[in-house]
Amino acid sequence: MATTRRSLMAFLVAFAALVSFGTLESAKAATAEDLNTEAQHALDKLYKTNSVAKDISGQAKAILVFPSIVKAGLVFGGAYGEGVLMEGGNVNRYYNSVTGSWGLQAGAQSYGYAVFLMNDKAVDYLKETHGWEVGVGPTVVVVDEGVAKNLSTSTLKEDAYAFIFDQSGLMAGISIEGTKITEINR
Repeated sequence: MATTRRSLMAFLVAFAALVSFGTLESAKAATAEDLNTEAQHALDKLYKTNSVAKDISGQAKAILVFPSIVKAGLVFGGAYGEGVLMEGGNVNRYYNSVTGSWGLQAGAQSYGYAVFLMNDKAVDYLKETHGWEVGVGPTVVVVDEGVAKNLSTSTLKEDAYAFIFDQSGLMAGISIEGTKITEINR
């Protein structure tokens, strides 16, 4: 119970930090059509810069694409962005990505990320729970340069693979662990 209260308090403070920095509005797409376009553009850009992501996409059952996540913090921080679930190249659902954190941190940054859902179990989990707390449920591997060197379409064994891209700003480190992905209406 105390842990839940602390988590809620951290989230509320992080959310307040996002609002006070004025970054929350810039992480929201104006319309569903804008979000669809931004997500496809972000995915195309990822494929051009990361051949492993392009290769994995051919085997993925679905792809969650968050084209713009905005993160800000000063001791307490938070990150927010909106994205789409693509299946068979079509947008089927909309989601937001919310992260709260506390600790030694200061600054603001933006980035995007895509999560390649590799099996029906991962896709069904996302849809049936109407959300997903990364780190709970299906296994997600964040693909960085080191992981990418040893990853090929024949070695894919995990439920999901996440790629972070388009980082800009001044804040050290990015993690999607503890991120809550929730279905939204658009």
